[in-house]
Amino acid sequence: EIPYPPEKVTLVGVKATRTLQLWAAGPGGAWKHLKDYPILGMSGKLGPKLREGDGQVPEGLYRVESLNPNSLFHLSLRLNYPNEQDNSFGQSENRTRLGSDIMIHGNDCSVGCLAMGDPAAEDLFVLAAETGIEQVSVILTPVDFRVDELPAEMPPVPSWMGEVYDGIRRELAALGNPSSGTTPLTQ
Repeated sequence: EIPYPPEKVTLVGVKATRTLQLWAAGPGGAWKHLKDYPILGMSGKLGPKLREGDGQVPEGLYRVESLNPNSLFHLSLRLNYPNEQDNSFGQSENRTRLGSDIMIHGNDCSVGCLAMGDPAAEDLFVLAAETGIEQVSVILTPVDFRVDELPAEMPPVPSWMGEVYDGIRRELAALGNPSSGTTPLTQ
């Protein structure tokens, strides 16, 4: 059991399975897998977001930057895309229009964001608000590297994605194995 609200929350968006895993840690700091939500709407294919308008969901390590209770898509959690790493790789390739406004939100359709449906968006919004957005991290990954590798039919990605995927692998490993079941939050 983890007391509510938890000390920290990590959301793991796995593009290949269209799943958002909810992980939380209590006062002892041990991560527990709480729940999986289906991603109802998502655009693009496996691989990173490289430019505005490419329809891609980013891949990397992100934070929740803000909560929007007045979203056009019910409620939304705004991510800090592009982050420092995205900006650095963009600069190195003279890409300036990287895109923005990447959210985890309600509804069931999206371009570049994760549409979770309204009930899931409400759960995630309230959890993020009560935990504190500075304690919420988001991992957006093509596959769950703890149980899968990149598929053979993976679209080509820039060479620097190896560094991004290594960071994702480290963060996923720190959470633990998702197949160990789920743990309830308690009031």
